[in-house]
Amino acid sequence: MRDGVSRRRQRGRRNHIRCRLLVFLLLAALLLLAVIFAEELCPYDPNAQIFQPLQPPGGGHIAGTDRLGRDLFSRILVGLRTSVFSTLALVAVIAAAGTAVGVLSGYCGGLLDGWMMRVSDVCLAFPGLVFALAIAALLGGGIQNAVIALAVISWPKYARLARGQTMAIKSSDYVAAARLAGDTAPQIILRHILPNSTGPILITAVLDIGTMMMELAGLSFLGLGATPPTAELGSMMSDGRSMLQTYPWVVLGPGIAIFVAVAVFNLLGDTVRDCLDPRNSHRT
Repeated sequence: MRDGVSRRRQRGRRNHIRCRLLVFLLLAALLLLAVIFAEELCPYDPNAQIFQPLQPPGGGHIAGTDRLGRDLFSRILVGLRTSVFSTLALVAVIAAAGTAVGVLSGYCGGLLDGWMMRVSDVCLAFPGLVFALAIAALLGGGIQNAVIALAVISWPKYARLARGQTMAIKSSDYVAAARLAGDTAPQIILRHILPNSTGPILITAVLDIGTMMMELAGLSFLGLGATPPTAELGSMMSDGRSMLQTYPWVVLGPGIAIFVAVAVFNLLGDTVRDCLDPRNSHRT
């Protein structure tokens, strides 16, 4: 009786996780479609200074206008595209680079492993955002330099995760059998190590999207990210921060857009983690 109840609960939990995954995948897909077709969805030119400045939301302007007379809703859509695309590119770069370093270090060991882990220790020794601020200041402004600065400080966690997975997998029986069968090191890495270590790396990458988006917005807010006239949510909030009490929609509009995007990706990451958890995917 208890086993039957336990199986029903596990089955219900798995179904609940699958439903959550479908919902958040749909929300993420809608968000990506919105940013892909941002220019088509914009009711006005996001850089056109043709309206009365600082109009409140309503009428022909859903989110109002900024201090230069530009339609805020149009700029939020374009700024969301800049933020999302930059964040996805950043996460893809750090996940790929960190995984490559970690797999090579864990599989080869020796001097390569020692040097790469010491480099990662140096990157992890400093507070992340402070280190990124220093690098971005040296490189100058621009969203590309902000992405580079965050990439420099963010790859070590993927390297360490991939290294740990590689060291555990390379000592397994099936990898030993592959060696006896004559597989070379690249074949073992591509056929056995990478496929069996992608789960934790994928979960980390999806969970990192919201964090990286916040850090990119933070660099832009501090003036080390996107530069005018490029629309980016962090820089838009920075431009309007002095008007928060008098014209709050100038800051709240981009802030709400960041909140929604980060919440969607964080909830998706949590659900992907639950879905890939062996305790939830176990079939009885």
